[in-house]
Amino acid sequence: MPDAVLPAAQIAVFVALAAWMIVGFTPVPGRWMRWKMFCRATFTVVTLTGTTKEGQTEPVNVYEHLSPGSFTLNPPRLQTILDYLVTSGRYERIDGHGRVLSARGEQRIEVRGSRVVL
Repeated sequence: MPDAVLPAAQIAVFVALAAWMIVGFTPVPGRWMRWKMFCRATFTVVTLTGTTKEGQTEPVNVYEHLSPGSFTLNPPRLQTILDYLVTSGRYERIDGHGRVLSARGEQRIEVRGSRVVL
């Protein structure tokens, strides 16, 4: 009898884990992030152009300023990175546009004069 208990317990644990994972993919409000693991995350996809003090423009990659292993970029964090790039003297101003993806759906985002505008 003890030999049959272990396989039965393993099957029960497997079924419970599979049911939990299936329920995790149930829809939540919004078009994006339907999996519960991501429903509180906010992702920003943005294209930026920086203007230097000499008047030259160049593309700005804010994602290289995220900490290693980090992939979420919300608007306040984006503003912090923009403030750093402008106050460090690297750029005079930064402009661009993109999208914010969250559990509430998709929103347009703009950066005008180094300020994030939703």
